[in-house]
Amino acid sequence: MTVSTAPGADTLERAETHSLTGADVPWVVIVWNDPVNLMSYVSYVFRSYFGYSEAKANKLMMEVHELGKSVVATGSRESAERDTVAMHSFGLWATFQKTDQP
Repeated sequence: MTVSTAPGADTLERAETHSLTGADVPWVVIVWNDPVNLMSYVSYVFRSYFGYSEAKANKLMMEVHELGKSVVATGSRESAERDTVAMHSFGLWATFQKTDQP
């Protein structure tokens, strides 16, 4: 965060940057195949929670179904934790982990 003052102004102007540090990135959210949830439901979860298009949601769902898992999101540790908890709340099996890929 940087703080600067305009000449003659009594207020502070704050400019915040939300860049992720090397320690924060990258983390991935992995959704795992399970014998319970329908493929259509998994696709629905990806569309409704992440806002993915139908095509992207279906592609990720097919990876889960055919490969047993799919990386569905990347970001900071905090966002990966939040997304993993959200997937659990939808009844999906999900984990998060740090990855070597930038």
